[in-house]
Amino acid sequence: MKKTRLVYTTVLLLSGGMMAETPLTAGLDQLYATKQVREVAISPDGKQVAWVEPLAAGQALGSTAIMVAPLPPAAGAPHRITAAANGGGFAENSIAWSPDSRQLVFISDAAGDPQLFVAAASGGPARKLTTLKGFLAQPGWSPDGKRVSVLFTENAPRDAGPLGPMTPETGLVESKVYEQRLALVDAAGGEAQQISPADMYVYEYDWSPDGRQFAITAAHGAGDANWYVAGLYTLSVTGEIKQVYKPELQIAVPRWSPDGKSIAFVAGLMSDEGSTGGDIYAVPGGGGEARDLTPAIKSSPSWLAWTGPGEILFAENVDGASGLASLDITQGTVRTLWSGAESISTGAWGAFAVSLAGDHHTTALIRQSFAQPPEVWAGAIGQWTQVTHLNATQRPAWGKLESVHWSNQGVPVQGWLLYPRNYDPARRYPLIVEVHGGPGAAASPQWPQPFLATPLLSSLGYFVLYPNPRGSFGQGEAYTRANVKDFGYGDFRDILAGLDYAEKNLPVDPHRLGITGWSYGGYMSMWAVTQTDRFHAAVAGAGIANYLSYYGENDIDQWMIPFFGASVYDDPAVYARSSPITYIKNVKTPTLVLVGERDGECPAPQSREFWHALRSRGVPTQLVIYRGEGHFIAAPEHQRDIMQRMAAWFEQYLK
Repeated sequence: MKKTRLVYTTVLLLSGGMMAETPLTAGLDQLYATKQVREVAISPDGKQVAWVEPLAAGQALGSTAIMVAPLPPAAGAPHRITAAANGGGFAENSIAWSPDSRQLVFISDAAGDPQLFVAAASGGPARKLTTLKGFLAQPGWSPDGKRVSVLFTENAPRDAGPLGPMTPETGLVESKVYEQRLALVDAAGGEAQQISPADMYVYEYDWSPDGRQFAITAAHGAGDANWYVAGLYTLSVTGEIKQVYKPELQIAVPRWSPDGKSIAFVAGLMSDEGSTGGDIYAVPGGGGEARDLTPAIKSSPSWLAWTGPGEILFAENVDGASGLASLDITQGTVRTLWSGAESISTGAWGAFAVSLAGDHHTTALIRQSFAQPPEVWAGAIGQWTQVTHLNATQRPAWGKLESVHWSNQGVPVQGWLLYPRNYDPARRYPLIVEVHGGPGAAASPQWPQPFLATPLLSSLGYFVLYPNPRGSFGQGEAYTRANVKDFGYGDFRDILAGLDYAEKNLPVDPHRLGITGWSYGGYMSMWAVTQTDRFHAAVAGAGIANYLSYYGENDIDQWMIPFFGASVYDDPAVYARSSPITYIKNVKTPTLVLVGERDGECPAPQSREFWHALRSRGVPTQLVIYRGEGHFIAAPEHQRDIMQRMAAWFEQYLK
């Protein structure tokens, strides 16, 4: 029997030695030299801004520094807030301002295990607030500034969330649940008290204006899977809990109204925890019927804040770009305040957002685009002034980006088209399609991350198309729901129509087309090569080959029922219909398959099953499994390896 070797890579394995400088390696070096701003928060009085930055560029995780600067930026230089006595390198993050704007609470591992610390915003020694064993997240202050809240997972074996590596399963496999609970601690010091039920996992929360209770999103059972069935509850500071709304689909960003009578939130079809999009709803704080406040909006709100008893400020994904708008609840009208071909955030993954001061007017945010690296900005909406200049020397190593539109059978589709660097309209170029993850997400204009840095393919002479097919955010909730029970059909036709557009309007060589993506994009890459010979090379990252076997392998199975209408045990046919493995005999396209060893969202056996099928049918293929990695590939050496392998694969089969 012929023996086949899987590649569990921890080093670069392309040339057997040091690589010569190429446009790709130079571009990766530049991305690792970019300082990614992790968080930003404006003080309630609007006079200061705090942010989190890496101590050294190129750190995927690593040590971070909390910086504070006065506003406007010209008023003074920034200074560091830290729990470290000598100012050394530690992971310090999760910043929250006290209501009086004088103090910051944050999480630091300067004392060993991560703990809450409080420090004066003006500087000076930090005070340790907790002695806990486990994972901490999302600290916040009570309205009167006397208590600090935090989400706490006691004795957690890993960080919360499904993107990181799953805990290895050996021996007797048990369904051990580590619940993330809401805890309170006196701001002056004392023991932390867990107040939410021991059998519930709390995802997000918001203090009520009177400081007596919280609005929380929570569910019974394991956190990664049950976010998809979380409900909206009120929780008193003494531990009494009441469900106020059982949503049809996913909910996020609960926010109390200023008068304490209503709770607003975003609800819709969301495929990943943290990747937020939907309509804005409001429900009475005591329970009752929820009202959709944006039923016909042609965008995907992702974050919100009340600016008055009847007015909500919200951030949105609109037509692939970002925007800020105001919602008048009484009139039911939406007023656009700002929009731009860029990404705006406060640092959290998956949602456009800003940090809002107490005057409901002054904001701080991280702004970035394909042309501008991430920096902190602050000021009135649309009149921001740049606060940081961390990446002043960075310049794009890729071509120009433009928003493009096409239609498929009457369905309008938007995407982003990246031109080859040093573009010459007299030449013909290959084109790579990158399909985003999700599908509840969208390709948006932001400075590339080193992980799956496909814009660098532009420096090698490729067009890169980033489509937002049906199922994506940015066109309204009906558009996001348009691929329910239809994975691989209408959404894939939208992508092919984007190829038609590119070939018709640009010098694209139809004989040199490739496709790639991670997660949903990896699935779509696997699907594409079973449906058409139009692509001449594919790179499938963390894909799903067989939805029937996948249902029992993944760590987040609850996401599938809203998309497929039933469990795999009740309706296996709808899962088989959208499984690439069902049509595996059609594949002729050379396909590189990549995945993390401990991926809980799209487990490695799915990639192995697809690779095995291709190999058995004589299709050129390789499988690379990255040791110790989860769904997000974190190690820089693995990120580099992915891009080097991808580029080499496309160069081999498209050039």
